[in-house]
Amino acid sequence: MNDASRGAPPRDGYWGPPDQGLAPFVPAGPVHDGPAAQQTRPMPIVPDVPAGGGQDDHDRGAAPLGGGPLFRDEMPQEPMPPEPPEPAPPRGRAQKKQERQKKQAGRDLRAAIGVGVGLGAVIIASLFVQKAVFVGVIAVAVVVGLWELTSRLQERKGIRAPLVPLAVGGAAMVVAGYVRGAEGAWVAMALTALAVLVWRMTEPPEGYLKDVTAGVFAAFYVPFLATFVALMLAADDGPQRVLTFLLLTIVSDTGAYAVGWRFGRTKLAPRISPGKTREGLFGAVAFAMAAGALCMAFLIEGGTWWQGLVLGLAVAVSATLGDLGESMIKRDLGIKDMGTLLPGHGGIMDRLDSLLPTAPVVWLLLVLFVGAG
Repeated sequence: MNDASRGAPPRDGYWGPPDQGLAPFVPAGPVHDGPAAQQTRPMPIVPDVPAGGGQDDHDRGAAPLGGGPLFRDEMPQEPMPPEPPEPAPPRGRAQKKQERQKKQAGRDLRAAIGVGVGLGAVIIASLFVQKAVFVGVIAVAVVVGLWELTSRLQERKGIRAPLVPLAVGGAAMVVAGYVRGAEGAWVAMALTALAVLVWRMTEPPEGYLKDVTAGVFAAFYVPFLATFVALMLAADDGPQRVLTFLLLTIVSDTGAYAVGWRFGRTKLAPRISPGKTREGLFGAVAFAMAAGALCMAFLIEGGTWWQGLVLGLAVAVSATLGDLGESMIKRDLGIKDMGTLLPGHGGIMDRLDSLLPTAPVVWLLLVLFVGAG
């Protein structure tokens, strides 16, 4: 090998072979030993600062000259993957149980239980302290229920059932039933219907028929059926009769819920109330009949256990039909609850749905079994 071979530029370019990454070869001076010296070309001057910016810019990720890395070992670094989100703190057993119960029931069970206990305390206290106080409780429940029903009718269907004659006539109906018996209740019902017809005449005639029809229906559905509770209260053992009526209805609803939640498979009326099952109905019947036998034996003077079985069966059927009836009304209106007055329960009407149609059934069977008192 001669000296000229040392001065010739590498075949792969000024930078040397691509796979070696060596620094460029710069000759110390001109070489005149051989013919290759004539082919020597001057080295290009590489600026110390690239066109893209200085060292600081390169550190911040600025692109080198030509859009690529200056040296082959200066490959762009892969972006750092995002940090995984911190896992949510583990939920406690009590929180999981509360969420599961709320999901299963569809409501806030704590609020529902608290409100139920509070209402029960008010009812029991007023029932056994003074009968007149309990009549007032019935009248207040009737007025609030009428307000909820008429408000939903106007909001969802544009039906303007007159509330003022309904509220006044409904409260009077309850008082008349307690003071004058069934005859007084029927007279008050007729006068209330007449008041609805006359009151609606003060407004334009458009929609008159549907408004007064809804008003008469509301008067019958809420205050007239509630009057049978006042009729039971008017007996000598009135508090015991009313307590029997309330206990059997509550036990029936509880039995339907408990058995239906645990064993419910076959829908009872899927187009009306998808949550109700035939197994739940059997649970309501069994629980109500057992409670009826106990109530008739220990609360009602002159009652027998077999009468309690019949009473419990009738209550389970009437309470279920009443619940389904209001479900039909709410489905027609496109709402879930009639109101929001009672947390965890909805409105007053959502608690009266099974009580209202059950009241005349219990009143009639008690009169047949042990007399009017």
